[in-house]
Amino acid sequence: MMTNRPEAQRVCAAPRAATVGARILTGISLFRGRGRRVFRTLGLVALVMVAVIVLVRLWPKPPLRDAIPSSVAVYDARGTLLRLTLARDEQYRLWVPLAEIPQELVDAVLLHEDQYFNYHPGVNPWALLRATARTYSGGARQGGSTLSMQLARLLYGLNTRTPWGKAKQIAWALSLEARYSKKEILEAYLNAVPYGGNIEGVAAASLIYFGKRPNALSLPEILMLAVIPQSPLSRTPSEAAQARLSEARMRLFERWASIHPQAREQAGLVSAPLNLRGKKRLPFEAPHFTTMLLSADARASTEIQTTLDLRLQKLLERHMRHYLSRTQQRGLNNASALLLDWTTMEVKAWLGSADFFNVSIQGQVNGALGKRSPGSTLKPFIYALAIDQGVLHPMTVLRDSPQSFGPFTPENFDGRFVGPIDAQQALNRSRNIPAVVVNAQLKQPSLYEFLKSAHVSKLASEAHYGLALTLGGGEVTMAELAALYAILPNQGRWQPLVTRKGNAGPPSTAPRLGGSGQEATGQKLLSEEAAFIALDMLEKNPRPDVAYAGRVMPLPVAWKTGTSWGFRDAWTAGVVGRYVLVVWLGNFDGSSNPELRGIDAAAPLFFKIADALMSNAIGVARRQPFNAIRLDVCQASGDLPNADCPRTVKTWYIPGVSPIKVSEVHRAVMIDTRSGRMACPPYDPRFVKREIFEFWPSDLRRLFAQAGVPRRLPPPADCGTGNAATAGMAPRIMSPLTGVTYQQRLSRSGNADGITLHAIADGDVETLYWFFGTTYLGASASGKDLLWKGAPSGRHVLRVVDDHGRVDSRTVTVEWVQ
Repeated sequence: MMTNRPEAQRVCAAPRAATVGARILTGISLFRGRGRRVFRTLGLVALVMVAVIVLVRLWPKPPLRDAIPSSVAVYDARGTLLRLTLARDEQYRLWVPLAEIPQELVDAVLLHEDQYFNYHPGVNPWALLRATARTYSGGARQGGSTLSMQLARLLYGLNTRTPWGKAKQIAWALSLEARYSKKEILEAYLNAVPYGGNIEGVAAASLIYFGKRPNALSLPEILMLAVIPQSPLSRTPSEAAQARLSEARMRLFERWASIHPQAREQAGLVSAPLNLRGKKRLPFEAPHFTTMLLSADARASTEIQTTLDLRLQKLLERHMRHYLSRTQQRGLNNASALLLDWTTMEVKAWLGSADFFNVSIQGQVNGALGKRSPGSTLKPFIYALAIDQGVLHPMTVLRDSPQSFGPFTPENFDGRFVGPIDAQQALNRSRNIPAVVVNAQLKQPSLYEFLKSAHVSKLASEAHYGLALTLGGGEVTMAELAALYAILPNQGRWQPLVTRKGNAGPPSTAPRLGGSGQEATGQKLLSEEAAFIALDMLEKNPRPDVAYAGRVMPLPVAWKTGTSWGFRDAWTAGVVGRYVLVVWLGNFDGSSNPELRGIDAAAPLFFKIADALMSNAIGVARRQPFNAIRLDVCQASGDLPNADCPRTVKTWYIPGVSPIKVSEVHRAVMIDTRSGRMACPPYDPRFVKREIFEFWPSDLRRLFAQAGVPRRLPPPADCGTGNAATAGMAPRIMSPLTGVTYQQRLSRSGNADGITLHAIADGDVETLYWFFGTTYLGASASGKDLLWKGAPSGRHVLRVVDDHGRVDSRTVTVEWVQ
């Protein structure tokens, strides 16, 4: 049977087609399944990669700043650079946050160095290929490194001139991009980019080349800083490099102007040559002050904003230099000075020595922090404490006479005694004896306790000094003394010296220095009234220079001198307007010089500086305390004037505190015109007249006589002690002392020790009579002593009676020993 071949072929092809279709469907099904697995795998891989990137970015890591040591810049209160230190690696590199770098400078650097920085992952393949082609094809060498790659080279010290070094640079750049943000990388680059020599970073370059901070740069200066890093060795500012720099800067300016058309208005400025500086012109101002702050800061800050005013610093330096140039023949070669604004306690000038670089005077010693004897410069605080404690007021009469305080027998600087003197004159004439007497009367606080409260450091025990602390027996630093004098205009409040602006940085290692002005209230050590009165007393201290005698000064000057024992330190400290000024002359090795006297050596320099300050200084009105009043007192006695006081003066008085009584010195006496002696009642009007005489206590009367000061003393009376015209003052026993046990010893010869009897009597007294109980001991002339021998053991009442019948008594304890 014949078979139709085409039909047979169709019949056979059908199963094959079905098989192929099934296979295709099976393949599609398999492909779909495998595709889903592949996509899931790729998605998982991508997710893992993202997680790894996030983990790497978030993983704790040190900030890039830690890998880049920074210099420290010290500025004055007006932002003028005082000093720029080297970083630990001997580079000038000043770290500044990205936010403080002008955006124009950031944009110019990116435009010139890496305009695709924000878009690549740390490596720009096209730039690398282009640089490779030009480098190895014999053309001009061209860099292809991104900012990230350049930072990697700087951070890790890579040699990128070999293929292997370049590969390592790329790897480290990718690593930086994975771990840090673009802002962090850009910030680190701008702070580490080389600018020639050992200058790195835009901040250091800005200060060294232009003398200003980055945020003060002009557009021409910004463009200059942008082009230097591309080839810092060949473009380091110098005369030979000026042309290359100008050409590169103008090329960058054309690109900049195409993006910022308004910049074309500055084309003339950009094309003009720039006055570029160098490291040799870096300032080194106020070296003692900046060294102190840098030592205390220990590189905790990259910038230190101080309170110092460079203009005032230069003023003090100039006057000190000129003054010492004229005193060298007297052996005065070194000095220190400190100026602070007492209204803010900010240090405005600090001279640690006359010349920081002078080895012969040990110029690098910071004299403002050295412990020295202050001489008499502490006396104002003795008088202020005495005013506070009701011991005296400015016109209280004190005794400048030889006195002993146990084993301590002080003397005046001139070796003489002036007798009675009011407290204001005693302070301003720097009389030692009255100051010691006043100090001995202080209770709470004593001078020692006051100094401890004022943070005077390294004081020994109070017993170690005794009353010698009055005359400079302790030691203070110039900084501590300045803080003490600032108490007076600051209404009795002590505050620490402020050396830094704001509240940044650690406190200084110097005693109570480096504050930031936060302790505005301070520590109350004196009443407002006592501080005001003490300052007023110092303002009445006449200037030592004759040329200014009697002249009215633009600002009041309250000042005090001091000379240490052995002529080792000469001081003058005081308040000039809004400033406290302290000046010291001496030698850091402690050697003495008879020329080192406060009034002759330190005061002239003090007033030269004070006069210069007064020419520009603005006065600060001092408010008179409500409880300090002006009062008329008798000039002779310092007490309230009675009806017979011929002359009165003004004094400051604190109600309820200051000692005050009616004066008894001046009294009216009836004089017999025939004999010139005091008349006795009943008076014959034909032969008597009324006259005023001074009735001084016997001790003061003796002092006036010793000092050669004439007083109008009353004449003797014709009627003995019967002159009823004078009430007078009762005698006062001065010896023996109360609370003291007098030990009597029998000598080998059989003679016993005696007890000195002494009393102060009124001016009309001629004879004093002494009694032990009811036993008469003897008589002594007014102002003279009587020796009491053979006093029995036990407690006894001792009496003294003057020739007018006025009495004083005292209990005395006597003890006999072998």
